[in-house]
Amino acid sequence: MNAIRALGRLFGMDGRARRLALAALLAAAGSVALSLYAPVLIGRGVDLVVGPGQVRFSPLAGVLAALALVTAGAAACQWLMSACANGAAYSLARALRARAFESLNRAPVGYIDSHRHGDILSRLISDVDQVTDGLVMGLAQFFASALTILGTIGFMFSLNAVIALIVVLVTPLSLFVARFIATRTHAMFARQTASRGDLTALISEQAANMKLVVAFNAQGRSRTRFDRANEVLREAGEKAVFYSSLVNPSTRFVNSVVYIAVGAFGALAAIRGAISVGGLVSFLSYANQYTKPFNEVSGVIAELQGALASAARAFELIDQPPERPDEIGAIELTDPSGEVAFCDVSFSYDAARPLIRGLNLVACPGQRIAIVGATGSGKTTLINLLMRFYDVDGGAIEVGGHPVSGITRSSLRASFGMVLQDTWLRAGTIRENIAYGSPDATLDEVVAAAAAAHADGFIRRLPEGYDTRIREEGEGISLGQRQLICIARAMLRLPRMLILDEATSSIDALTEIRVQRAFSEMMAGRTSFVVAHRLKTVREADRILVMDAGRIVEQGTHAQLLAKNGIYRALHDSQFSR
Repeated sequence: MNAIRALGRLFGMDGRARRLALAALLAAAGSVALSLYAPVLIGRGVDLVVGPGQVRFSPLAGVLAALALVTAGAAACQWLMSACANGAAYSLARALRARAFESLNRAPVGYIDSHRHGDILSRLISDVDQVTDGLVMGLAQFFASALTILGTIGFMFSLNAVIALIVVLVTPLSLFVARFIATRTHAMFARQTASRGDLTALISEQAANMKLVVAFNAQGRSRTRFDRANEVLREAGEKAVFYSSLVNPSTRFVNSVVYIAVGAFGALAAIRGAISVGGLVSFLSYANQYTKPFNEVSGVIAELQGALASAARAFELIDQPPERPDEIGAIELTDPSGEVAFCDVSFSYDAARPLIRGLNLVACPGQRIAIVGATGSGKTTLINLLMRFYDVDGGAIEVGGHPVSGITRSSLRASFGMVLQDTWLRAGTIRENIAYGSPDATLDEVVAAAAAAHADGFIRRLPEGYDTRIREEGEGISLGQRQLICIARAMLRLPRMLILDEATSSIDALTEIRVQRAFSEMMAGRTSFVVAHRLKTVREADRILVMDAGRIVEQGTHAQLLAKNGIYRALHDSQFSR
């Protein structure tokens, strides 16, 4: 990805940033114009100081006053350029991060599952900052440098064409050195940004699971993994910065040669009378201003290389194909009957490793279907397919007699209530978390749902009751209490169909009995899919499906499956035999 294309995409996202960037460029032009006029005034002042007792004070005072105004104006333009460039950078960062987050919300679940969450976090935060700071600030600096170079060339040719020509002829050597080094640093900056993403993912993983790390005395192994990832980032960053920093001393050497040549040839020209002493002073000042941007460009190149490497990662997230849109003419599922059918369904996460093949299942309205089996047998995959987190590879799934492919995803998912084993609560009040799926619910409705989930008692004992704020991921309350809140969230919606995935795995036995009773009341007349490892929670199911390697190998009631003496009986005996 080149800088022009990246800038085009960035500024196409935010009109305010475009206006601020234009203002920054105009301020840069003003700063450069005034800075280039200053040597003219300095040269005039020098020529007014002829010798002892021959200083022309009256015109010199006017020159000094003009020089003061020009210097103040250049400083003001420089400040305005920085302010506008910073504003553009932060505005673009907001727009780019919003676009990336929007893309993340529209991305298929498969994308989220296949990327480490810490790496996605790095793309949204550090990479976006690197892109906007490097490209926007680099753009303003590059524009000012380009104007300075062109302006000084023009002024130098107006003073002495021969000396100016010498300067121009030596310039390509500086550009060649800068380009030679810069073209070899992009891969190093790309490796640096990738390593930064890996380290962020590792730290995120460790911070989220620090209790387990400590419980298993794995701090040493954790430190080893961190040290290894940290060393990779150090090495990549060191190499990237080292090679990019070679540009500065290399160009400074060439520029010093230019300055020496100007001084030598200028002195000879002044001796011959081809240029005045003041003109020579102006020329030397221009030569210094002319070479300075080449030194600054080395830093700009380093920023641009890092920004472009980060842009590739940020735009990769933005360009991630969204979840396949609903079919044209897809219906809104408003009042489903509750009938669910899997018709010869096939699916695999990896084409080389088939998981579900030729699965058939019919759940009648109001039936309670339990799904059991060993880990990896495909239980949760059925739920993923039912909610269209993934689309089937073959066959069809029907809800209420309609293929799910012909139903809008939003209405399909609104028809299901889910309580998962992995609890998720957002930072906010308990009331807001219970009403997460029903934001218009009244407080009375929220309290009724919490009471049905046997969560009302502990909530009222909290300092601020339902207005108690909890931290991210529900920190501050126990895992069992978190699960009760999630159960209350599902009870508040009471949709036509329910999905319970080990929904009572983190609560005590007494509370589990109460919640199971509440679940029985909630599931009455509703089609329910209960994924369970503990078989005592599924004994009352209308039908129990036993899965193995993506296939339904047994099905029936609890008593029927025990009588078969098959896989279900083996699972049952492993849990209840003494």
